[in-house]
Amino acid sequence: MDPAAATADGGAFLEFVDYAISVISSSGGDGDGYESPGDGPAPARPPWGWAVAQVLKSCCAYSSGVTAAILLSDLFQSWTEQRKSLTSKRKVELTNLLSTRSKRRRLPNTITIDSIHEKNFLSPKSVLEAVVLDVFVLPGTNIYMLTLGDMWSASTIDLYLHRRYYDYIGEHGMLKKGREVMLTGCCLRTAMEGSGHARILPTEYMVMLLDEDKDEDAMLLAAQFCTYSFSSMVLEESRNDVPYSFYARIEKIESLEPFRCTERKQIILVDDDDAKMKFVLWGEQVLLANLFSVGSMLALDRPFISNVVDNDHEESQELCLEYGSATQVYLVPIAQQEEQVLLTPTQVRSQGPWLSCVPMDNVGSQITLPRDMHGSVDFSKYPYRGYVSDLHDKMVGVSLFGTVTSVCKASTSGTTFYLELEDITGVVLMKLIFTGPWSLGRVGVGHMVYISGLTCTLSSTRIREVSWREKEQGSLFVNLSLLPALLNSPCLHKLSLLSDLPHSSNRTHICRVRLDHIDCNSLKLLLFHNICGCVVNEHSGGRQCSFCKCDCQRGCLHGFRVHLTIADDSEKIFAWCVGQTAVEFLQISPDEYLELPEDERVMYLYTLQNESFVVAIANTSKRVDECATDDEALPVWEITRAQKCE
Repeated sequence: MDPAAATADGGAFLEFVDYAISVISSSGGDGDGYESPGDGPAPARPPWGWAVAQVLKSCCAYSSGVTAAILLSDLFQSWTEQRKSLTSKRKVELTNLLSTRSKRRRLPNTITIDSIHEKNFLSPKSVLEAVVLDVFVLPGTNIYMLTLGDMWSASTIDLYLHRRYYDYIGEHGMLKKGREVMLTGCCLRTAMEGSGHARILPTEYMVMLLDEDKDEDAMLLAAQFCTYSFSSMVLEESRNDVPYSFYARIEKIESLEPFRCTERKQIILVDDDDAKMKFVLWGEQVLLANLFSVGSMLALDRPFISNVVDNDHEESQELCLEYGSATQVYLVPIAQQEEQVLLTPTQVRSQGPWLSCVPMDNVGSQITLPRDMHGSVDFSKYPYRGYVSDLHDKMVGVSLFGTVTSVCKASTSGTTFYLELEDITGVVLMKLIFTGPWSLGRVGVGHMVYISGLTCTLSSTRIREVSWREKEQGSLFVNLSLLPALLNSPCLHKLSLLSDLPHSSNRTHICRVRLDHIDCNSLKLLLFHNICGCVVNEHSGGRQCSFCKCDCQRGCLHGFRVHLTIADDSEKIFAWCVGQTAVEFLQISPDEYLELPEDERVMYLYTLQNESFVVAIANTSKRVDECATDDEALPVWEITRAQKCE
């Protein structure tokens, strides 16, 4: 397969993505990511999925169209901000301080110190993963300050230390230069006139990170956290007089039902004896859960011991731990494991000149990706395009680009749908799991889509199972066939002739056409469901969406479904369109059309013939007619977007 074949299903769009990646890669980097087997690191290469997502983000921001210069500028700025390196002096200092630290996954809500300064804002829900660079007393006061830095920022920031941590300052204290900490629940005191710079106000929610490979930390864990287990807790009222300290693994983090409007979360802990205990957070304390990750080890010093409050708001006999005024929390983060991934022949050949000088035998050992706590390989930072044929067991963060061949609702769940996607290497059926109703707008057979955040596993019967969950980190779904900017962005498409369509039916084509024929018999006014764009069926029991299968007493609008003939100098084709695309062709709203007398409707449609349009056309030949009524079938070709030529 040559590089052109590898992008055939995405046409000029994927060609531009590959071009943009090559431009950014050649601009230089620090050697992270892909490394050549030759004379040292190659320039840093952006993840393929990241580049696609950034291009689509720009297309959504500039719906009237984008140029190559706009896209490259946005991409380069985003890539530069993401990889902004430290000053040489600071980088050496932090690298030396963290030389023995194991790699760990960055938490979802983590922000950088640079972004705090740039936005002059800090959300209490944000997480700061930082290193203590200095501890000092504010001149003229007895207030302790910490100077914090992080591995992603060139700047530092000062923190007013909360008094609950003052006992950990000093020659033998844990809070000193080089100590890693994580903070949340923070507020920013912005730079005021004469104050010089922004500072972080005191927060009660700071966790000190420990490294079991460091002597000092190992001694602390052995001396202070190995005496008690969960089974050693006593039930008597005097239990809080005992200075308990526990060391346990985080098994689960979950929300509880509110207690009299007070938010609650619980962390399920498992100690070395496999005994389980709940660590319950109340109210503002739930922010502390942002600092934890499943699989990490939690060292709890002097937790408050209480009785579990059940969902009926009654105290039970079961004991639990709480974050008391004397409680101190240490964390040993789970180390991020890595795995070397072999590039497939499809991926190697699709890269063109990028890998042309790399011997095939050496390529596979060059891609190193992180593994999650379940042993699945995280492909969110994978530098090349993934294909259906690459899917195998224990994959997360996978991105795919292809054409929809079927989409339907699962019969057993109101929030689960099935979508079948095809690319040049094969077809895969995936499960789409939503937190509520369908939220992806109209998605039809033949539409060209990009989806990221996929998980692939093997069932107990060795059947491949691919799933996507809405609103999870890294989850994105974009229907390119309905993207307005695609029509007005020559850098992302190449105009096709209508005669070319049958020879390349697996993608969305952009064509310049004229309206050859349309009449009243080929135009229908139907009821459409707002959230999915599909036809709503009316029956004696009410209204039901033909796609979502949900009750549609509300959230419906009348719209057009039109059959029409379009032509260019090479061919004529019979096609259909619905909704806003039909309005673009007819240049009239459904309400305005209904107000016209019958004879005026005929004359109006006649005046539209020979009008010129730029259109996006998809092949829907594999469609089960969810958008058709039961008395007729739809043509093979769907016009998914249209814009009148001036």
